[in-house]
Amino acid sequence: MAKPFPSDLEIAQNAKLEPIADIAKASGINEDRLEPYGKYVSKVLLDETTNAETALKKGAKYIVVTAVTPTPLGEGKTATSVSLAQGMAQTGRKAMLTLRQPSMGPTFGIKGGAAGGGYSQIVPMEKLNLHLTGDFHAVTAAHNLLAAMIDNHLHHGNELDIDVRNISWRRVLDVNDRSLRNIVVGLGERMDGVTRETGFDITSASEIMVILSLSTSFDDLRERLGKVVIGYNTSGDPVTAKDLKADGSLAVILADAINPNLLQTLEHTPALIHAGPFGNIATGNSSIVADYVGLEHADYVITEAGFGADMGAERFFNVKCRVSGLKPDAAVLVVTVRSLKSHSGLYKITPGKPLPEDMLKESPADVEAGAANLKKHIEIVRNFGVQPVVAINAFPTDFDSEHEKIREIAEAAGARVAIHRGVAEGGKGVTELADAVAEACDDHSELNYTYADDDSIETKLEKVATQVYGADGIEIAPVAKKQLKRFEELGYGHLPVVIAKTHLSISSDPSLKGAPTGWTLPVREVRLAAGAGYVYAICGTMRTMPGLAKSPAAERIGFDENGTMIGLS
Repeated sequence: MAKPFPSDLEIAQNAKLEPIADIAKASGINEDRLEPYGKYVSKVLLDETTNAETALKKGAKYIVVTAVTPTPLGEGKTATSVSLAQGMAQTGRKAMLTLRQPSMGPTFGIKGGAAGGGYSQIVPMEKLNLHLTGDFHAVTAAHNLLAAMIDNHLHHGNELDIDVRNISWRRVLDVNDRSLRNIVVGLGERMDGVTRETGFDITSASEIMVILSLSTSFDDLRERLGKVVIGYNTSGDPVTAKDLKADGSLAVILADAINPNLLQTLEHTPALIHAGPFGNIATGNSSIVADYVGLEHADYVITEAGFGADMGAERFFNVKCRVSGLKPDAAVLVVTVRSLKSHSGLYKITPGKPLPEDMLKESPADVEAGAANLKKHIEIVRNFGVQPVVAINAFPTDFDSEHEKIREIAEAAGARVAIHRGVAEGGKGVTELADAVAEACDDHSELNYTYADDDSIETKLEKVATQVYGADGIEIAPVAKKQLKRFEELGYGHLPVVIAKTHLSISSDPSLKGAPTGWTLPVREVRLAAGAGYVYAICGTMRTMPGLAKSPAAERIGFDENGTMIGLS
């Protein structure tokens, strides 16, 4: 009988890691730029070479990993990213990863961590999925210090005339806790503060987390922190962190967090792990400075954008690349048999429950029934002027006929295709994909933004909805109309846009599978992230503080009788 496949944690705990100083040396990172956190993790200190000019000078190839519209279980983008980096190394190419740091909310919830999977993981896996070097705690502390300074300002007379009914800055915490979504602060005696309604978001949803990811330098970080709008005064004018004299303290707290974290894969490929913005309401991408460092020291830099090409990749192209000055050479589009069968509309996938039995039966017809989603994502990537490579993430429950059906669909749409088995086999199972991606990088690419800087905010939203999502148009609620007008008047009309919507459909309705047509994007509210540098539209109900399931992973995580950590995934 075949042995059961070991868990991710077991594989990670049995790995032979190299000292992080050796990983850095092999990458060409000078020792004086390292600030070690133990033997296997280090900060890489930014210096005057950390910029777009230096990053572009070397001519390294820049690759973004995205996906089709995922099921609630995810389709393995991180595992594919790690697999591809290891596959590049297996084929003699010098590669480096730049990925987001996982939030502890999903780690102790249902989804689990984000170290990759099987034999394609970032290690030490336990440190990555938990505290790492404390960047998330720094963001939490900085965010909550600003919240405390707002309430302190109100308590001491409210000199800035802040409208207590129009404060947008909430508090954050890096665990799932639905009870904190909406709270009242200032209860008790008069000295306990001003009573008002507010709430908590998860730390990855903090604007400060997005600022950390989009800053191009420490000076840029400081400037962005001062621009954060915490709310409005009674005249409707914005009140900023700089107005509250909080920007200096926030920068002090984040002084170490701006430096990317260096780790390694199971096969010793260097990985820069940095920042972790929420994928639904923020950019869903790792940091610009990590990409700069990677492009300075590798020939191929592989980064990952959250959720599908309509979500993280759209923001990667339209927001992150606009800020960074970088242009990708290729895009990897992850697809699974499971995802396309889900988009057939024949099956429902529920987190925490087994897949429907019929879904596990051999059926190329079910795969083809969900093909519209794959075709649409290929179109989305190509419309940005970048060559897509479809990566079939192979699961043990798949059938060869189903993989061939995906290959047939993707090739008919003009995309390169490769099957990878990185989870089961590590880098040696990804050489076909590595070669295909390297080929795609040699093709000409010309980044096309969806909208121009001088388009109105409304036009930008409409172009993303129609040209990326395939909507017929947008429908803006009256309150959102007023907000758009006010933001234009305040001088924020030049900013790029982010659309906060479900990740479970290309549309704004999570129940619509495949590539929906004949629908309109509802814009019910528009908000400003002035420090991060974008305006975001709320389309549908967004949960910025997740809750725990009836049986969360937190119940199974701990130590065994030998003191070995168990339950982490």
